[in-house]
Amino acid sequence: MPAYYDKQTNTWYVKCYYTNYKGEKHQHKKRGFARKKDALEHERDFLKSKSADLTMSFSEFVKIYNDDMHPRLREHTYVQKQYVIEKKLLPYFGNKPISDITPADIRKWQNDLMEYKDEKGKPYSQTYLKTINNQLTAIFNFAVRYYGLSRNPCQIAGSMGKSHAEEMNFWTTEEFKVFLSSVEDKPASRIGFSILFYCGLRIGEMLALTLSDIDFENNSISITKSFQRIHGNDVITPPKTPKSIRTISVPANLVNDINDYTKKLYGLKKGDRIFPYTKSYFEHEIKRGIEKSGIKPVRLHDLRHSHASLLIEMGFPALLIADRLGHEKVETTLNTYSHLFPNKRESVGKMLDKYY
Repeated sequence: MPAYYDKQTNTWYVKCYYTNYKGEKHQHKKRGFARKKDALEHERDFLKSKSADLTMSFSEFVKIYNDDMHPRLREHTYVQKQYVIEKKLLPYFGNKPISDITPADIRKWQNDLMEYKDEKGKPYSQTYLKTINNQLTAIFNFAVRYYGLSRNPCQIAGSMGKSHAEEMNFWTTEEFKVFLSSVEDKPASRIGFSILFYCGLRIGEMLALTLSDIDFENNSISITKSFQRIHGNDVITPPKTPKSIRTISVPANLVNDINDYTKKLYGLKKGDRIFPYTKSYFEHEIKRGIEKSGIKPVRLHDLRHSHASLLIEMGFPALLIADRLGHEKVETTLNTYSHLFPNKRESVGKMLDKYY
C-alpha cells in the first residue's frame, strides 16, 4: 500500500483495507506523519496486528506465529520448534482462546509435564522441560509485543526446568581411546568420532565437511556450514551462529589420518562431503561402540563437552575455548563449563604476595 502526502498539513497519511481472521473487511486511515517512512511503518505494523484477534484459539494464533518466525529461523531450528509446539503445546492449549489462557492453566500444564514418566519410568530432563517452557513463553511474548495481549501468563506462572543439566557427561582421553578401539572396523566412524572429540565440532558441522575444508599443509579445518536431514532431504545451511564460522587448528596426526581416509574414498572431489552419512548413523555407531567397549554411555553432543573439558584441563582460557567452539559469547562458555574451570581464588592472593 502507498502513503499519501497531504498538502494542507504538510504531513503524510496512510489508508488501507484489511481482513480480520473472521474474513470481515474494514478500512483503516491514519494521518499526521512527518515522514513517508513513518507512515508506511505504521501501516505495516497495523496490518500485522489486525491479522489476528486474541479471541481466536491458541492453535489459530500459532499459525500466525509460525508464518512470522519461519523466514527468521534456520530450517533445522524451525523444525525442532514445530515438534515441541505440535507435541507439547497444541494438545493442551490448542482449542483455548489465547486471551483466556491463565497463569493457573500454565501451572497445571507445567505440573503435568514435570510428573510425566515414560514406560521405563524416566521423566523429561530438566533441560527439555526448560526448552518446552521457553517455547510457550516465546509465543505469548509475540502476542504481547505485536497483538496487544495485556500480559504474558508464563511470566506470572514462573518457569520450569533448568537451562543446564546438573551433570554433564564427558569422556576423558583414556575413556575415548577405549571407545575408539571398538569402532576401528569402520574408518568413517573412527575418523568422525576423532574429529568430534579432538576438534569440538557440532555433529552437523562435521557432517558438512568437504575435502576443500581440510588444509592438509597447515593442519586446520574450516567450518563454514552445517548438514541436517530434514523431512527426508539433505540440507546444507550456515552454521548455528555467525561466530560458528571459524578455522581451527587440528592435531597433525589427526590430519594425517583424515588424509589417509579421504584418499580411500573413490572419486572424491573437492566439494564432496567426506562423511556421506546422517546424524542417525553416528548415533547408532556411538551406541555400538559403547556396548562393545563397556565404556560409560554419553550422547554424540557430549563429545563436544569432552573436547571443552580437555581444553580446560590443559589450562586454556575461556576466550580461546569459546572461539574454538564457535560460541557467540564467551559467557556461553563460562555458563556451560563454569563448574569445570579450576577455582584459583586462593592462588591469586599467594601469587600477589611476591609482588607485595
